[in-house]
Amino acid sequence: MSALEASSNPDLAQLRVFGGQSVPDLTERICQTLGLRKADAMVDQFPDGECTIKLEDDVRGKDCFVVQSTCPPVNDHLMELLVFIDSLRRASADRITAVIPYFGYARQDRKSEGRTPITAKLVANLLTTAGVHRVLTMDLHADQIQGFFDIPLDHLTAAPVLGSFFKDLNMDNIALLSPDVGNIKTANRYATQLGGELAVIDKRRQSGDSITAARLIGDVKGKSVLIFDDMITTGGTAASAAKLAMDYGAAEVCMGATHPVLVNAAVNKLNAAEFSHLAVTDTIPVPQEKQDRLKNLKILSVAGLMGEAIKRIHEDKSISALFSEWNSGR
Repeated sequence: MSALEASSNPDLAQLRVFGGQSVPDLTERICQTLGLRKADAMVDQFPDGECTIKLEDDVRGKDCFVVQSTCPPVNDHLMELLVFIDSLRRASADRITAVIPYFGYARQDRKSEGRTPITAKLVANLLTTAGVHRVLTMDLHADQIQGFFDIPLDHLTAAPVLGSFFKDLNMDNIALLSPDVGNIKTANRYATQLGGELAVIDKRRQSGDSITAARLIGDVKGKSVLIFDDMITTGGTAASAAKLAMDYGAAEVCMGATHPVLVNAAVNKLNAAEFSHLAVTDTIPVPQEKQDRLKNLKILSVAGLMGEAIKRIHEDKSISALFSEWNSGR
């Protein structure tokens, strides 16, 4: 297949977008927004579980992007991404960009105690050693992970997608509730865009999946409370924040999160919290069984945002311009 036949958009004839097995639907949506056919690759496993990849498209001298979230099973998807990158490098791709909508291991960004790893830095080193030239990701759990890379990293936010959804609901008397002190900056950005007052929860983490919310600082009585976070993992933070908001007199509580990790008893905890609206994005696929069980769930796509970012990288244009209106509060 010729370069022009690989794309229905001749302006992007030198662009190739591949997809791993973690987010196939998101990859297809990204390609649709670009007017591209997804580049072909055979992803398979040997009987002993080893991953093998064979590229079915010519990538010599091409600008190649690999879309792969390192979501559960994290290690399998991470290894697949590394093998993909090595395949592209050995096939003489001109530039390789790892598009990682959800960056796993992001919570291991520092030594919280002695004799523990900084695994987020290790993953950054692995990607660079594999041969990737740049990384495109979304809503890192810790912003400082950008500094772990010695190659260009473009950090997107799903805030325009999530914010637009809640803005269209035309809620009155809003309060933006930060689930912890470290999330105040994010909550303040949403408050600027959506209006409403800011509140924060002083929480205490008891263990990896146990959160105790101590007190709420701010006024939420009689208000529609919106909580935004980068991810929902076990649902503990979201559920305890919602309960505390209702205890302080909130009229309703809504939740928006970029990454729906949703492990362990997350579905039960979120249902018990009785969110009026629960909005997540498609950076991680939500199994149909969980979609059927989760109350008031809305899955929003970030394909348009990521597709435009890929196009801008390919054309050497600004990524930050994508968020100029959001950052200005318009």
